[in-house]
Amino acid sequence: MLIKILEGIKLLILDVDGVLTDGRIYINDQGEEAKAYHVRDGYGIRLLMAAGIDVAIITGRWSKSVGHRAADLGIMHIYQGVTDKKAVCAKLLEEKHLSGDKVCFIGDDLQDFQLLKFIGLPVAVADAVSEVREAAMYVTEKNGGCGAVREVCELILKAQNAWPSLLF
Repeated sequence: MLIKILEGIKLLILDVDGVLTDGRIYINDQGEEAKAYHVRDGYGIRLLMAAGIDVAIITGRWSKSVGHRAADLGIMHIYQGVTDKKAVCAKLLEEKHLSGDKVCFIGDDLQDFQLLKFIGLPVAVADAVSEVREAAMYVTEKNGGCGAVREVCELILKAQNAWPSLLF
């Protein structure tokens, strides 16, 4: 059943803190925030988009670094400071003329719960809170910020026969 759902995914939606990052937030003495992103997650996102699968970010917090990372990766749909992720997702699906069963969302904490129940492929990172892991159809082997997004990108691309075959 999972393979069948993966074959139909057209949009990957990502949370940030705890998914694209390990959940830690660094704040320096000047009050400036910094986050660390995994390079393999970024490359997985690029491969996904190159295969024609759209990527969006929907996050509850607002951070300059999210905008910079999204721009670096070419992610066009960025929603920050969101209190109702499900409503934002519904609007995005309407704009893109997609049904929820064509969407994969990766989350990690309680604010992601409603969106996990709304889309076709709910995914939790390995270190997500227990309620989110229980609501997920797939739980990654990797923790958030440590390659979990890449893991999901690979699953989608391999199911859709779009994983790049490299000869060495």
